[in-house]
Amino acid sequence: MTAIFGPAGNSESFSARYKSSLDAPRFLREMGLDCYEYQCGRGVNIGEDTARALGERAREQNICLSVHSPYFINLSSPDADRREKNIGYILSSCRAAQWMGGGRVVVHCGGLTGQTREQALANTLSGLREALLRLDDEGLGAVRLCIETMGKVNVLGDLSEVILICRSDERLLPCIDFGHLNARTLGRVSTREELAAVLDALHDGLGAERSRIFHAHFSKIEYSKGGEVKHLTFSDTVYGPDFAPLAALLAERELAPHIICESAGTQAEDALAMKTMYQQAVCSR
Repeated sequence: MTAIFGPAGNSESFSARYKSSLDAPRFLREMGLDCYEYQCGRGVNIGEDTARALGERAREQNICLSVHSPYFINLSSPDADRREKNIGYILSSCRAAQWMGGGRVVVHCGGLTGQTREQALANTLSGLREALLRLDDEGLGAVRLCIETMGKVNVLGDLSEVILICRSDERLLPCIDFGHLNARTLGRVSTREELAAVLDALHDGLGAERSRIFHAHFSKIEYSKGGEVKHLTFSDTVYGPDFAPLAALLAERELAPHIICESAGTQAEDALAMKTMYQQAVCSR
């Protein structure tokens, strides 16, 4: 197994040529990419027939699919009605992923909403336990939830919190967003040593297998004192992180994550740039 690469949603270059995401698998295979994260950030609006058709086309083109669940999920919320809605959003995201034949759904933890980080973390853990039980009840237990590291300082989801959350159930995978980590630490996850420390923490916290096949997001991100401001493209020369040091580490350690590029509009082209860097690192070992 090796690392695989693809975009989050449709790049500007795709949208200039096609109108339907059903054409994404062919577009990505022609580019030389391997995976595609279908975006449900504003809600799960894809129907079963369309999802199954996308999955069939992805299988024909050997494109691995994942789903990003709605951004408005807030697992840390103490409100009972909100917690029930969160579970519903997760279930509908996993249902769409299953229709597509995708095995991973990315989930945000949520904000602190006036709580301590400890209270928010406890709510997130209990909410995920309930979500996993409901997934099993609905026959969706094979879909793995990927808990994402977040980019703003006052939001749950730093590296240690995501590792702790994933330790609560073997089915949970970390979604390591390297741009988010760099943003929330104000630029301190960008050097080879800093990136190696992230990979070391994953291995120590979650073991060899999950730290080998983790899910990942990567993009350059502008940040301020509060963390993430906005996603950029690889052409940016002010903010990081750069992918080359991580490419070398992935090759050296023989890791096989799914790496989804979230660049602003150039996510397919930047995903291909990452794949090229990674392949060069593998060949130079």
